[in-house]
Amino acid sequence: MNSKNHEQKESNKKGMNKSVLITGANRSIGLETAKQLSEKGLFVYLGSRDLEKGEEAVKELNKKGLNNIKAIQIDVNNPDSILAAKNIIENEQGKLDILINNAGVLGVLPQEPSITSIEDIQKTFDTNFFGVIRVTQVFLELLKKSDSPRISNITSGLGSLTLHSDPNWKYHAIKGVCYVPSKAALNAFTITLAYELRDLPFKVNAIDPGYTATDFNHFSGPGTVESAAGFIIKHTLTDENGPTGKFFSNDIEDESEESPW
Repeated sequence: MNSKNHEQKESNKKGMNKSVLITGANRSIGLETAKQLSEKGLFVYLGSRDLEKGEEAVKELNKKGLNNIKAIQIDVNNPDSILAAKNIIENEQGKLDILINNAGVLGVLPQEPSITSIEDIQKTFDTNFFGVIRVTQVFLELLKKSDSPRISNITSGLGSLTLHSDPNWKYHAIKGVCYVPSKAALNAFTITLAYELRDLPFKVNAIDPGYTATDFNHFSGPGTVESAAGFIIKHTLTDENGPTGKFFSNDIEDESEESPW
């Protein structure tokens, strides 16, 4: 057996009996993350607001030999949709090991603080912040049944207040009164949730996959979806000694890969 096949087998062993839900996973980074986790042997619930699009994505992965994956309808802005998804996973798995809150929106453009409407800001927060809270609170019951529950909140380096206050930061000029504060709020939620769950085997972290070329940003980012997904997985599939309440970024050129808040 060559080393590559051996590594794949070992990954599959580690993933056996583990289940993961990824919201907003029918395209881009979410889809690639679903693909890579499926390759590692985890059972993946590919969350999609539009079930048909999710099922189309799963069919393409099935063609590549990945069958431990299922499309599930979940709209992070619809409590009934979230509860229905939770009931399906509970009936099929009895628990959930990993929740990756990936669904997000950029919001309307431009996003000048002086003129952007409250309604537009609220719409962005509803998905990027309140949507994460809705999903997390519903799925905590199933996550608590796991021996090693993980919650990864997919954020952005643009949510770092420290970096945004540095005029020398390469993205300092970016404006985004909808998107930037929504991700900063998500980071704050991550810290508070990690603290609440500190005495349980949870690991709760904010993960920035980096500035990646996707349809989300008109393919302007320098990173690849493969690298972005790999980074998310690296900081999600941690052992019992792994960190919690941290902010990791694929754009940080430091061994720790930790971003300032």
